[in-house]
Amino acid sequence: MEATIEVNGLRKAYGRTVALDGMTFTVTPGRVTAFVGPNGAGKSTTMRVVLGLDRVDAGTALIGGRPYRSLRTPLRHVGALLDASALHPARSGRDHLLWQAHSQRLAATRVDEVLRLTGLAEVGRRRAGGYSLGMRQRLGVAGALLGDPPVLMLDEPFNGLDPEGIRWMRGFLRTLAAEGRAVLVSSHLMSELQDTAGHLVVVGRGRVVADTGVAELIAAASADRVTLRTAARTEAMTALARAGATVAVTDKDTLTVDGVPADRVVTVLSEAGVPFSEISAHRATLEEAYMELTRDAVEFRASEVTP
Repeated sequence: MEATIEVNGLRKAYGRTVALDGMTFTVTPGRVTAFVGPNGAGKSTTMRVVLGLDRVDAGTALIGGRPYRSLRTPLRHVGALLDASALHPARSGRDHLLWQAHSQRLAATRVDEVLRLTGLAEVGRRRAGGYSLGMRQRLGVAGALLGDPPVLMLDEPFNGLDPEGIRWMRGFLRTLAAEGRAVLVSSHLMSELQDTAGHLVVVGRGRVVADTGVAELIAAASADRVTLRTAARTEAMTALARAGATVAVTDKDTLTVDGVPADRVVTVLSEAGVPFSEISAHRATLEEAYMELTRDAVEFRASEVTP
C-alpha cells in the first residue's frame, strides 16, 4: 500500500457554520508532516473525515489511494490516535491493546512488541484507569502501531508528556518517518514541531493557509530581519524609522528591525551617533512564523490585559 494521505476539496458545514472550506493537502512518506492551526480551524474535523468518522458535503479523503471505509483491516493500513482517554479504565493497558489486535486478526505477540516500543512493558498489566495522561498517550501510540501501518495520524501526541517523554516522542516520530511512513501530527506546541516535523500544513477557517517545508517557512519569516541590542532604544527607533525601517520592541534593550539589512542598520546608527552592543541576523522561530500566518484566522481572541 502506498504511504500517503490525500485530502482534496473537503467541504463540510454544521448548519450555518462552515467547518471545512475546500481543505486540500497531501501527506507523503518519509517525513513528519505537522498539521497546525488555531482552535476551530478544521484540524480535528479533517482527521475524523480521513478516518471515516465524519461525512462531508463535498470532496475526498484517501489513505494510500483508498477511502477508509474500503479497508478490510484498517489497522494494517493506518494507525491513529485521536483521544488518549478513549479506553476502558478497568482493563489493563495490555488487554486494551489485545481486543484491538483480535479485531484485526493480529497476533498477541504484537501487543507485547508495541508495549516495549512505547516504554509501557513494565506497566502493561496495570489497570489503564490508573495511568497518567502521558502514559495514556503512549498507550494510544502503541494502539496506532499495532498493525505496523505505513500511515500514522496522531492528534496532540505531546499532551501530558514529561520532558523525557517529549524528547522520546520527538525522536520516535522522526524514526517512524525515516522508515518510510507517512506521519501526520496535529499539535499546538510549535517548539516541539520545529524539532520534529519536516513539512507543515497550516490551516485556518477550514482551508489551507500554507503548505511548505518547516525550514523554508522559518527562512522566509527570518528574511531581512535584524536583531538589535542598544541602551538608547528611543534614539535607535527614531533613526531607523527615518531610514525606512519597521522597528518593534522585543525586550527592554532589544529591537527587531525589518526592511533594512544589517549593514545599513550599522551605518544609520553610526551616523546618528546611537550606541549599540549587538546587531545580528534574526532567525525566526516556527511559532513566530505560525503566528504571522494565522493572525487573521483566529476565531477566539482574548482581550489584552495591561498590568
